[in-house]
Amino acid sequence: MSKLFLTSYLAGTKNLVKEFLKDVLEKEITFVPTASNTEDYKGYVDEAKQAFLKLGFSINILDISKTEKQKIENILKDTKILYVSGGNTFYLLQELKRKKILDTIKDKISNGMLYIGESAGAIITSKNIEYNQIMDNKDIAPDLDNYEAMNITDFYILPHNNEFPFVESTKETIKIYENKLNLLPISNSEAVFVNGKDFVVKNDDK
Repeated sequence: MSKLFLTSYLAGTKNLVKEFLKDVLEKEITFVPTASNTEDYKGYVDEAKQAFLKLGFSINILDISKTEKQKIENILKDTKILYVSGGNTFYLLQELKRKKILDTIKDKISNGMLYIGESAGAIITSKNIEYNQIMDNKDIAPDLDNYEAMNITDFYILPHNNEFPFVESTKETIKIYENKLNLLPISNSEAVFVNGKDFVVKNDDK
């Protein structure tokens, strides 16, 4: 059964991450920072690393864009917990498709691998990421010829709802898509626990 933890901001939901991972015996996380490659500000990536380290996990960095497909496959084969960072969602999807490992990740999730997605990493679990073009610049991914993603969740997560500097982009996304898609807006202190087809939104009480 698929088990996912989807968040806007991992460092803002540290208590919830701890709850999600509380019964996990595996202590190594495969850490994918690829979506952040296009960003000027990457502080959230370091914050996520520190959050995992403080919880007693070790980090194995895997940049999809800079790693050969076979090596990616070999790493994922042994991965029990996969974290995918925030950044540009379109670039992330482009690189996952370029290496043809989107289905590999989806299959691993369906077979028990825990998935932790932050912002862009959460968005790609939806069926299609086109709705996120207001928040993210899709021109950064010129080789992405379609926006079909993992299609694991029945909802379309909208991270950073009403959070600076995404106040206007989240409002606009809701305005355009609220009657077209099953949008699930979450703030930087909220996360979605997905268990198969069931999910619950929780707030980090700090």
